[in-house]
Amino acid sequence: MNRTEILNKANEYITRDRQATHGEAENSFADIAGLWSAYLHKEINPRDVAMMMVMLKIVRYKKNPTHIDNAIDLCGYAAIAGELGMGALE
Repeated sequence: MNRTEILNKANEYITRDRQATHGEAENSFADIAGLWSAYLHKEINPRDVAMMMVMLKIVRYKKNPTHIDNAIDLCGYAAIAGELGMGALE
Protein backbone atom coordinates (compact mmCIF):
# COMPACT_ATOMS: atom_id res chain seq x y z
CA MET A 1 0.00 0.00 0.00
CA ASN A 2 1.18 3.51 -0.62
CA ARG A 3 0.66 6.45 1.75
CA THR A 4 -2.53 7.60 0.06
CA GLU A 5 -4.03 4.12 0.29
CA ILE A 6 -3.05 3.88 3.98
CA LEU A 7 -4.65 7.24 4.75
CA ASN A 8 -7.76 6.40 2.73
CA LYS A 9 -8.11 3.07 4.54
CA ALA A 10 -7.68 4.79 7.92
CA ASN A 11 -10.37 7.28 6.90
CA GLU A 12 -12.66 4.42 5.91
CA TYR A 13 -12.07 2.69 9.24
CA ILE A 14 -12.74 5.70 11.45
CA THR A 15 -15.67 7.12 9.50
CA ARG A 16 -17.53 3.99 8.43
CA ASP A 17 -16.34 0.52 9.43
CA ARG A 18 -15.38 0.99 13.07
CA GLN A 19 -18.03 3.63 13.66
CA ALA A 20 -20.72 1.22 12.48
CA THR A 21 -19.35 -1.52 14.73
CA HIS A 22 -18.31 0.44 17.83
CA GLY A 23 -20.26 3.71 17.64
CA GLU A 24 -18.90 7.26 17.72
CA ALA A 25 -15.22 7.37 18.69
CA GLU A 26 -15.83 10.33 20.98
CA ASN A 27 -18.31 8.32 23.03
CA SER A 28 -16.14 5.20 23.15
CA PHE A 29 -13.05 7.16 24.10
CA ALA A 30 -14.99 8.99 26.84
CA ASP A 31 -16.10 5.64 28.25
CA ILE A 32 -12.55 4.27 28.07
CA ALA A 33 -11.23 7.44 29.74
CA GLY A 34 -13.68 6.95 32.60
CA LEU A 35 -12.57 3.37 33.17
CA TRP A 36 -8.87 4.19 32.89
CA SER A 37 -9.33 7.15 35.27
CA ALA A 38 -10.98 4.93 37.86
CA TYR A 39 -8.30 2.26 37.50
CA LEU A 40 -5.35 4.67 37.62
CA HIS A 41 -6.86 7.05 40.19
CA LYS A 42 -5.88 9.84 37.81
CA GLU A 43 -7.98 11.88 35.41
CA ILE A 44 -7.70 10.65 31.82
CA ASN A 45 -9.59 12.38 29.03
CA PRO A 46 -10.68 11.06 25.62
CA ARG A 47 -7.77 12.86 23.92
CA ASP A 48 -5.37 11.01 26.25
CA VAL A 49 -7.00 7.73 25.25
CA ALA A 50 -6.48 8.49 21.55
CA MET A 51 -2.82 9.38 22.09
CA MET A 52 -2.19 6.28 24.20
CA MET A 53 -3.72 4.18 21.44
CA VAL A 54 -1.31 5.88 19.01
CA MET A 55 1.54 4.82 21.31
CA LEU A 56 0.20 1.25 21.44
CA LYS A 57 0.20 1.13 17.66
CA ILE A 58 3.75 2.52 17.54
CA VAL A 59 4.91 -0.38 19.71
CA ARG A 60 3.04 -2.88 17.58
CA TYR A 61 4.40 -1.32 14.40
CA LYS A 62 7.93 -1.51 15.78
CA LYS A 63 7.47 -5.23 16.48
CA ASN A 64 5.94 -5.94 13.07
CA PRO A 65 6.33 -3.15 10.48
CA THR A 66 5.03 -5.41 7.69
CA HIS A 67 1.60 -5.73 9.33
CA ILE A 68 -0.01 -2.77 7.57
CA ASP A 69 -3.01 -2.60 9.92
CA ASN A 70 -0.72 -1.14 12.59
CA ALA A 71 0.13 1.82 10.36
CA ILE A 72 -3.49 2.24 9.29
CA ASP A 73 -4.76 2.19 12.88
CA LEU A 74 -2.00 4.57 13.97
CA CYS A 75 -3.19 7.09 11.37
CA GLY A 76 -6.77 6.65 12.46
CA TYR A 77 -6.04 7.16 16.16
CA ALA A 78 -3.88 10.19 15.36
CA ALA A 79 -6.74 11.71 13.34
CA ILE A 80 -9.17 11.14 16.20
CA ALA A 81 -6.67 12.65 18.66
CA GLY A 82 -6.33 15.68 16.42
CA GLU A 83 -10.07 16.12 16.20
CA LEU A 84 -10.49 15.73 19.96
CA GLY A 85 -7.64 18.22 20.49
CA MET A 86 -9.32 20.77 18.28
CA GLY A 87 -12.50 20.36 20.31
CA ALA A 88 -10.53 21.22 23.45
CA LEU A 89 -9.43 24.50 21.88
CA GLU A 90 -12.93 25.70 20.99
